[in-house]
Amino acid sequence: MTGREDGPAPPGGHEHIVPPGAHDHGSMPPGVHEHGGQLPGTAAVVVMVLAVAYAAAAARRRREAKGWSHWRTASFLAGASLLAAAFLPPIGPFAEHDLRGHMLQHLLLGMLAPLGLVLGAPVTLLLRSAGPPGRRAVAAVLRSRFLHVVSEPWVALALNAGGLLVLYLTPLYGAAMAHPLGHDLVHLHFVLAGYLFTWMIAGPDPAPRRPPVPRRLVVLGVAIAVHAGVSQLMYAGLLPEVAAPAVQLRGAAEIMYYGGDIAELLLAFAMITTWRPARRRTPAAWDVSRPRPAGPAGASR
Repeated sequence: MTGREDGPAPPGGHEHIVPPGAHDHGSMPPGVHEHGGQLPGTAAVVVMVLAVAYAAAAARRRREAKGWSHWRTASFLAGASLLAAAFLPPIGPFAEHDLRGHMLQHLLLGMLAPLGLVLGAPVTLLLRSAGPPGRRAVAAVLRSRFLHVVSEPWVALALNAGGLLVLYLTPLYGAAMAHPLGHDLVHLHFVLAGYLFTWMIAGPDPAPRRPPVPRRLVVLGVAIAVHAGVSQLMYAGLLPEVAAPAVQLRGAAEIMYYGGDIAELLLAFAMITTWRPARRRTPAAWDVSRPRPAGPAGASR
């Protein structure tokens, strides 16, 4: 946040930003982000294949009478593009040696890309495109006890925001970044947890349970508070497990703070715009559209 006064201010004017063990040069410590892992190239190819498959299925559905929304197609392809961009140059190589690139990558993987993918309603498209055996298989997954558990709002929040706390407040960060497999698993967790949380908050696809909007707003508010708190701690250099030069810590904190706010505002907007209030049924006694039974003969009204 060099030259800026509107960023998250360090508590108490704390100026010692570099945690113990950090280096003075502009790169991450040895063993941290010195590799890209095995996932990035493969992940980018998989994402592109899924995007092509989605586009082909959407084109077939558009030829039907019911059609398929161009907005949903654009949303999914935008999400897939952001997901691939997180692994490809310039962001992928930047994330290998700089905490700011690492944070930008996680913002794309865990928040912005999942929003586009979820709003594309891929499960609905799959249900409309698959044959009866495929639809039964998808329905079985949606009815599974596992999905009922993980799609509970507070469980989805724990997997998403809780994973952020565990990563940056424990030795897991250093251990994961020092090993290619650990690095890849962190990326995978961010994508899956971000997709699950976004689907629970604003997903148009069928879900085992759909909490009421006020409850989802509370859960989203807690997630916003967690992201803001972690970014404040990072900006102040109070995360001893994240060793990086001060300029990288502050830059990464800015990305988490402002980028996270933008992503969460977009998510809240998506939730409101996709909300369909449940219709209240009129009691039969008050239903004026139904004919009233005739009274006794000769009875006065």
